[in-house]
Amino acid sequence: MKLFCALTVLILAGQSAFAADPASSPLDFSAKTIDGKEVDLSKYDGKVVLIVNVASRCGATPQYETLQQLNETYGDKGFVILGFPCNQFGGQEPGSETQIQQFCSANYGVTFDMFSKIDVNGTEASPVYQFLTSKQTNPEFAGPIRWNFEKFLVNKEGQVVERFATGVQPDSPKVIAAIERELGQ
Repeated sequence: MKLFCALTVLILAGQSAFAADPASSPLDFSAKTIDGKEVDLSKYDGKVVLIVNVASRCGATPQYETLQQLNETYGDKGFVILGFPCNQFGGQEPGSETQIQQFCSANYGVTFDMFSKIDVNGTEASPVYQFLTSKQTNPEFAGPIRWNFEKFLVNKEGQVVERFATGVQPDSPKVIAAIERELGQ
């Protein structure tokens, strides 16, 4: 009876007693695309991934343009960008997924992978961002997301290797060097 009760408590808490090892990468999760399709992020295993929380009405919104340029420059070399819209900073992403998608396409020609709007901080944060910001799972680059367009670089093995603040432009020498370093490994 004790085992049954313990299993019930774990299952009700959203955990399985028989679950695999805890996540060791932000790519160990799934997420909904901006079109509403559930995607296993492990499909990006073996690629260099830039994970970015984005917003359409932010002073940093023009970074979409340089993100798209990175996508075009390095996309055929094993590099992908995952954009996660978020409305937690100044209400700068108020639109629906359809509106976000139309805005990104019309204004910046975005073709990199975009996902449904999420929270990146707090109790409702997506599992990807819980992983990215947790001291337990990502000790070197942990901490709350401070604003839109923070960037995490994930290597081919699924490990977070860099974090760039909002003010660091996607085409800065620092970001380019990190991407090229990881692509070369």
